[in-house]
Amino acid sequence: MQRRAFTLIELLVVISIVALLLAILLPSLSRARSQAKTVVCMSNLRQLAFGWHMYADDNGDIILPGRYAKASGGTSNPANWYEVGNGLKYRPRWVATMGGYVGIYAFDTPSATNDRQDYESKVYACPETRLWVDERNYGYGYNHQFLGNARKTSGRYHHFPVNRSSIRVFARTVLGGDCLGTAAGSSAASRQPYDNDGTDYAALGNHGWTLDPPRLTAVSDRGTGDPGSPRTAVDPRHLDRANVVFCDGHAETRSPDQLGYRILPDGAYVDQQSVFDPPSNRLFSGTGSDKDPPPIP
Repeated sequence: MQRRAFTLIELLVVISIVALLLAILLPSLSRARSQAKTVVCMSNLRQLAFGWHMYADDNGDIILPGRYAKASGGTSNPANWYEVGNGLKYRPRWVATMGGYVGIYAFDTPSATNDRQDYESKVYACPETRLWVDERNYGYGYNHQFLGNARKTSGRYHHFPVNRSSIRVFARTVLGGDCLGTAAGSSAASRQPYDNDGTDYAALGNHGWTLDPPRLTAVSDRGTGDPGSPRTAVDPRHLDRANVVFCDGHAETRSPDQLGYRILPDGAYVDQQSVFDPPSNRLFSGTGSDKDPPPIP
């Protein structure tokens, strides 16, 4: 019996159909993967956020600061060492303190002398920026300007201590979320790749542990706190949206605009009010109103 082979035209038709199906399916698969990462990121934020209330319960209703103020003597002074659940850490950032309260430890071996440790638990890393794990250049930022800014100027705290009872609308007050770092103040074209141990303002994730509110003023803190520092802002890394967790523990995925930020055509985030479409701190202030961030003393 004679066996019939495929003709060249038939093979080309089959290849064309397969290519067409792949072109249709691949974007859907890519979106599904991105959505899965969004869900994991939201779960991370919710798990860590439980420690926020636990800290206030243990500290007379005082909200944890973004980072503890620096006492004299640096790493040699035990006054700069704080418990993070499995040991003492030199001036830990907010997220390590919260994680310690819920038993999700940031470091296998916390260091009382190291200022730039990498977070080791997977819960601390957003899946879209899984390499952003330096405790300074980090993927999740804290609403420290309104919730607890222990930086000092002329010996006075910028905004600390803050009582939890001063928060009027927990479900509409951002606790923290995906952060772009000081690269938010640069145009999208001029931003630099992430540098785990770097200090470049334009680098993605630089000083990302702080999340500045949408509207800043000429007398408010910003970014690293150093003179000339650009602002930080949310990072819409999840299909053009950012994940944020609120003070009541629920998490949402919102666009920067929905969170109150405004972005210039070149991608840089606006600092202060514009005439036609001003940024708003309504979801950051703790009161549900568009308040100015606390001024530097």
